Amino acid sequence: MTNNKSQTAGKFALLSVMLCFFTMGFVDLVGIASNYVQHDLGLTDSQANIMPSLVFFWFLIFSVPTGVLMNKIGRKKTVLLSIVVTVVSLCLPLLGESYALMLCAFSLLGIGNALMQTSLNPLVSNIVSGNLSSTLTFGQFVKAIASFLAPYIAMWGATAAIPSFGLGWRVLFPIYGIIGVIAVLALSFTSIKEEPVDKGSGFIACFKLLGNPFILLCFLAIMCHVGIDVGTNTTAPKILMERLNLTLAEAGFATSLYFIFRTIGCLSGSAILRKVPEKIFFAVSVAMIVAAMILLACGTTKALLYIGIALVGFGNSNIFSISFAQALNHDPAHKNEISGLMIMGLFGGTIFPLCMGVMSDMMGTIGAVLVMAVGAAYLIGFCFKMAK
Repeated sequence: MTNNKSQTAGKFALLSVMLCFFTMGFVDLVGIASNYVQHDLGLTDSQANIMPSLVFFWFLIFSVPTGVLMNKIGRKKTVLLSIVVTVVSLCLPLLGESYALMLCAFSLLGIGNALMQTSLNPLVSNIVSGNLSSTLTFGQFVKAIASFLAPYIAMWGATAAIPSFGLGWRVLFPIYGIIGVIAVLALSFTSIKEEPVDKGSGFIACFKLLGNPFILLCFLAIMCHVGIDVGTNTTAPKILMERLNLTLAEAGFATSLYFIFRTIGCLSGSAILRKVPEKIFFAVSVAMIVAAMILLACGTTKALLYIGIALVGFGNSNIFSISFAQALNHDPAHKNEISGLMIMGLFGGTIFPLCMGVMSDMMGTIGAVLVMAVGAAYLIGFCFKMAK
């Protein structure tokens, strides 16, 4: 009887954590949202790309402090705090449509996501045993569902005969906000036992871990992963609009296609990683990303561009989970600190879009693709480091 109760509690804990992963996916709405805001306010590519860049800027500032915070209050409480901040960020766009207000909303969204990604991933290790990479990949699958639904919800709001309670594409904010509240309630009633940590560990101890060459390589791999992820999310519709003369509504499917294949990649990856060595699967994933960069740079038909978007979606879907798990398993005694450092690597989501925006203004979308190709080149090198 006790064993049955324990199994039920474990399943509820896993379900609650996966709902938190769904909430984590809200950050990816910035891709389609920035395109709509650019259209509504008549912004340049550089101005529009500030929005996703601003979201991921906060990972640089808050990730390591969150690792320290987890040592003080625990992982579960940190996750709860992160979702509350996320819900607040989703309320702001309902108050107006100005550029400044959207920048504030995306800033809070980035802060909440930095807190969440730093604390939620190591929290998973407290409720599962065995293959951490596979479980984290399944969490990324759940996250990807929220990511790929966002463009459809925005499209419905923008084009419905009775436009979503007068909110237009912004209807996705209250919908996701309600789900965030449910996630807070579910996790609040979930009992999770966390292992003791070194509460004296601070900022210096965290950053010293970057002195470990392998931890640094994992950190840079995550920077490149998220740069390619955010870059494709924001640039794919622009490529279709530039080369095929599509409208934003028509080109918006590119974002959904990317997330559909990222979702498929996460779901299949969670099963594949139980049977195939991480290093081999990682190399195959990188090969897909490289092929995708070539197609996105040179493709001039809808079929070729869609294949490129699908390849980068599938290939990039498991890079984060494998790199993150490799870092945690490399030094299990410092999971909180390493988690903070790895999530700080999501700052790549700031660097890449800014560079892509500048290059795009100078050269068109081919310039943006070249910036992403730099990230793909690094991942090729990381493959060889993993193989040693």
